[in-house]
Amino acid sequence: MALEIITMPQLGESVTEGTISKWLVAVGDHVNKYDPIADVMTDKVNAEIPSSFTGIIKEIVAQEGETLSVGEVICKMEVEGTAQTEIEKTMDVVDSVEKEQKQENSSSKKMRYSPAVLKLSQEHGIDLSLVEGTGMGGRITRKDLLKIIDSGQIPQQQPKTADTALKIDNKVNSSISSQPAVVPSVKGDIEVPVTGVRRAIATNMLRSKHEIPHAWTMVEVDVTNLVSLRESQKQLFKEKEGFSLTYFAFFVKAIAQGLKEFPQMNAMWAGDKIIQKKEINLSIAVATEDALFVPVIKHADEKSIKGIAREITELAQKVRTGTLTSAEMQGGTFTVNNTGSFGSVQSMGIINYPQAAILQVESIVKRPVVRNDGIAVRDMVNLCLSLDHRVLDGLICGRFLQRVKEILENMSTENTSIY
Repeated sequence: MALEIITMPQLGESVTEGTISKWLVAVGDHVNKYDPIADVMTDKVNAEIPSSFTGIIKEIVAQEGETLSVGEVICKMEVEGTAQTEIEKTMDVVDSVEKEQKQENSSSKKMRYSPAVLKLSQEHGIDLSLVEGTGMGGRITRKDLLKIIDSGQIPQQQPKTADTALKIDNKVNSSISSQPAVVPSVKGDIEVPVTGVRRAIATNMLRSKHEIPHAWTMVEVDVTNLVSLRESQKQLFKEKEGFSLTYFAFFVKAIAQGLKEFPQMNAMWAGDKIIQKKEINLSIAVATEDALFVPVIKHADEKSIKGIAREITELAQKVRTGTLTSAEMQGGTFTVNNTGSFGSVQSMGIINYPQAAILQVESIVKRPVVRNDGIAVRDMVNLCLSLDHRVLDGLICGRFLQRVKEILENMSTENTSIY
């Protein structure tokens, strides 16, 4: 028998970690290859982890509710084969090396930094001499720095001339703020445990806000003609197609067209370069009672309004029935959020990392506006754009929004084809 390990798989293009929500096996259980062994949650998808081997579960390393990075060991299995002796010897050697390295002087270990660690520390002003590493032998890893960046507590050396009392205060404050908030509860309060998916969402949002310099802008759009178009078509469309013709489909179509004309918006920050994505794949935010998912409409610029409406319906249904696959969450290049479905008229979205922008489509409301020097009641909607200021500037974003506004305001029964 040979001892094999199973690691946390990568369940999405930008997914870097997952949370074990439930083990489906126990130590001593015999499982076949490809049998599900655990449920895992990320900020993008819920999925089952299949077994990579046929054998017996010998050790469960990761506990339920624990979050692990992609590639970390979650369990060990005893598998039939002839390689047991060599594998176990290799594992013993690795364990021995790790123990020896952990006993070395920590200051000498921290001087060996990888290029990725050095680059991150320089970008965020992190003093590496103040960082405790969790890698082999106490080395500082990229994961250690990302955790620090997410926390917002960047360790920096105080000037030697600084007042001693100030140093102590800063150290105490840093220690206190790095701990979870202590919130007192009284009788009648309801304590809701943080689920794995909620924790994953929180981590991703925190990373986005700390790493991406957000800026925000908004335009208002007169969609009176669009409202008339949709009202005239929705009943016949539902009878013919079997699903609803929502306003959101029209907005997604207009945004996809705008991205095609302004490819700078369809981009991502990659450290030493900006990548403008060729494909226009729109992530759409779909909420459940306790989580938010972002399935992707692939090649949205090539689809009709009907095709987009169908995909919105199908993806939303999969989210709410728990049947959305990881493949349907990957490849997004720009996010569109239908905040108007909740009655919101103005909001500031957090960018879906590593994309460069997110557009909030707000509620359509009737408002008095000035037209031809007179007051008229029109159907108006706000489009709110959050942007990564490393990638995008106000000029290009303003032009993009003006183009989307123009497309929407020119949608009507006379010149717009749903099919």
